[in-house]
Amino acid sequence: MTVHRFFVAREAMREDRFLMPPSIERQVRTVLRLGDGDQLVLLPGDGTQAVCRLDGNDCVVERRSAVASEPRHRLTIVQALLKGDALEEVVQHSTEIGAAAFQLVVTERCVAREMSARKLERLRSIAREAAEQSERGIVPPVAAPVGLTDALTKGSVLLFERHAGARLSTLEAPSVVIIGPEGGFSPAEVAAAEQAGVTIAGLGPRILRSQTVPVAAASLILSRTGDFA
Repeated sequence: MTVHRFFVAREAMREDRFLMPPSIERQVRTVLRLGDGDQLVLLPGDGTQAVCRLDGNDCVVERRSAVASEPRHRLTIVQALLKGDALEEVVQHSTEIGAAAFQLVVTERCVAREMSARKLERLRSIAREAAEQSERGIVPPVAAPVGLTDALTKGSVLLFERHAGARLSTLEAPSVVIIGPEGGFSPAEVAAAEQAGVTIAGLGPRILRSQTVPVAAASLILSRTGDFA
């Protein structure tokens, strides 16, 4: 039997018996139709979890434990805005792989130049649902878009298609990887990244779709740091 998992506010589950958090009540009662005696796992987003039993309008904690499913390596994906629903794929699949955080950026060649508050909240909901589905212990935050120069940090790696030099697979695993839009990065952006101490690297000999790159990069980095070993 499937035991459903939900992220809830930490304050909602301080005691061993507490009212069902309103944020999940409709999903639990109306959609899933869970009732007294059924179990669910509640996650406060700090890497711990509580196995709970439903009892009337209350949740009763039966066991608390740490979650061992979080990668040891904390990887932030800096992702340029993409057109259509491509960012939803990026957030969903990269969260499943194990990305720790997302920072959205606007670059010279972005087709999409802005993001509404509603769409940003949608991406955050997707991150939460993907974290629940993949049994993560945290929900990766999705930060609102900033300019590329604001996201350039020394020691991070910018992926540049068909780069003739270093490959991501040969570098020490970075904590931040920077990924461009459909048209890639401009020469000026690559130069600015180099001046900021960012390493420029290629991913491989093939050109991938924009929404495929972060998933491939996260898989490679987390595999090298032992997450898939």
